Amino acid sequence: MGRASLVVLSALIPALAMGCGGGSSGGSSTTVPSGVSVEQTPAPRNEQRSTRSVYAADRPGMLARVARRFPARVYVPNSLSNTVSVINPRTYRVIDQFPVGELPQHVTPSYDLKTLWVNDNAGNSLTPIDPRTAKPGKPVPVADPYNLYFTPDGRHAIVVAEAEQRLDFRDPQTMKLQHSLAVPCDGVNHMDFTADGRYLVASCEFGGSLVEVDVARERVVGTLSLPSGSMPQDVKLSPDGRTFYVADMMKGGVWRIDARHFRREGFIPTGAGAHGLFVSRNSRKLYVSNRSGGSISVISFKTNAEIDKWRIPGGGSPDMGGISANGRVLWVSGRYDGVVYAISTRTGKLLAKIPVGDGPHGLCVYPQPGRYSLGHTGVFR
Repeated sequence: MGRASLVVLSALIPALAMGCGGGSSGGSSTTVPSGVSVEQTPAPRNEQRSTRSVYAADRPGMLARVARRFPARVYVPNSLSNTVSVINPRTYRVIDQFPVGELPQHVTPSYDLKTLWVNDNAGNSLTPIDPRTAKPGKPVPVADPYNLYFTPDGRHAIVVAEAEQRLDFRDPQTMKLQHSLAVPCDGVNHMDFTADGRYLVASCEFGGSLVEVDVARERVVGTLSLPSGSMPQDVKLSPDGRTFYVADMMKGGVWRIDARHFRREGFIPTGAGAHGLFVSRNSRKLYVSNRSGGSISVISFKTNAEIDKWRIPGGGSPDMGGISANGRVLWVSGRYDGVVYAISTRTGKLLAKIPVGDGPHGLCVYPQPGRYSLGHTGVFR
């Protein structure tokens, strides 16, 4: 959740509009605080597409050269313990645990894939981890780093300062502040980029809305209200680049947002506490962690419907995570149970439940396939 806790690539697949369940095709603008400039996004845009998937570089085993030397590990930020647990995914055992700054929220791969950054939210720092050794380095002072992303051109890191309602554009290597962008977005926390890299869409957890930003100009260009009572969480672009999927924890499902016109298309019910979104290695399925429902929903991009549901034996609180490099295992933190779940993507069966620290949150499976990282716990292109 939050504190206590558009880009259609000029080359992509056509098809995929997830249409299931309710949801209107419109949306109203949110109230914009004084001093924040908002423009209406021109529509239509992002016209060019092909049969190439946004995630074409994320197929099983397609590790970048720099990432091939890193041992496979799962890095788990324990928000309430102020530690990071390191799991060997082959043995399903914790092999190390070290202290980091206060309230670590996510572990984020850098754009160049060479560093992992622990988002020490309340500690106002980013702790680097060397993926060659799985050991931490000296923390870098950064204000309110709830989440961390990188622009598709690699020129900027974007620190999501949730409590401050800002997106801080920083140098991706030194994390030196370049520009702070105030956003009309209460509880800004997760985002993704359009396929062409021109826009980003971020969720406003406590405002029940979404905000759209022109990346190059670093300006807010649109807002979109969701129905009353919504609490949007993770955001993920469809493989064809046409749709943003937005998990809604209070509505218990996923919104479909037209990436071209920035408007609602529909809603797919999944389960209580819909939270994290993960695209399968073959780009055919979307996995949704239902934190309050103790389950993982499997959505088909082709049919726009839930095709399976994997329930964690005895219940659980699946939150954020990632998929193994070979695509066979979904790793998800058990936010309120102090464990990590390893789930077979072939059968949906629980392979292991691994005790870690208190409040495990945005774990990172590393390395993963991809040419570069857009941030969060591993959004690769």
